[in-house]
Amino acid sequence: MFVDVNGVRLHALSFGDGGRTLLAVGGWTGSWEVWEEPIAQLSAAGWRCIAYDHRGAGESPVDLADISVEAMVSDVVGVLDAFGVERCVVAGESQGGAVAQYAVARMPERFDGLILSAATPTGRREGSSSFADLCRTDYPAAVAAFVERCFPEPDGEHFKRWARNVLLRAEPEQAARILEMWGDDAVTDVDASALELPVLIIHGTADAIVPIDVSRALAQRLADVEIVELEGVGHVPTMTRADEVVEAIQRRFV
Repeated sequence: MFVDVNGVRLHALSFGDGGRTLLAVGGWTGSWEVWEEPIAQLSAAGWRCIAYDHRGAGESPVDLADISVEAMVSDVVGVLDAFGVERCVVAGESQGGAVAQYAVARMPERFDGLILSAATPTGRREGSSSFADLCRTDYPAAVAAFVERCFPEPDGEHFKRWARNVLLRAEPEQAARILEMWGDDAVTDVDASALELPVLIIHGTADAIVPIDVSRALAQRLADVEIVELEGVGHVPTMTRADEVVEAIQRRFV
């Protein structure tokens, strides 16, 4: 289905009707499918699960001017409102983990917990991006290189094909803008020490996109955190190790 959120139309889905709600946010040009298997398991286990393609990803193309960190953060709560959800556990993968942290910091009354899977750091990023330039000139090549780095697991070939298909649904200019929006002057940082809700961090030790030390450092600043390190796992454990991701979520948020 499509929902109207903050002036744009986003592709969104809802599964299950349990008493606890999970809202899942993908990274870069990753669609809701990044969370597909955990959502399937959690909804079968009594959760209501909501996921959406954020601006510029999947089936949610928007004008370039409508892509910004602030807009994506506002969309987290906007999607909750569209589905009539007052509170939830919010889960973010990669860039979606940074977006989720901003949302929790700005509207803590809407969230019961925070799940971060290989989350990128919050805050403004200086400098230009050669990867964004490659997205504009040869997006399939950019996606192919990115996916190869995401999945070092020996059983990852089918995941790589799936991931390429997911990421290639984005438009090259939108993919580049999603990278470059982190250099906007309006981007600030999140004070992780002020996040007072329960946090679960999941990160693979073989992640070549966001080194696991990023999550280890973040965990040191959080008041109520559990970190799960998955040995030999790459950047997308929600796809490659969904069973372990779900087990950790169920244990942390009973």
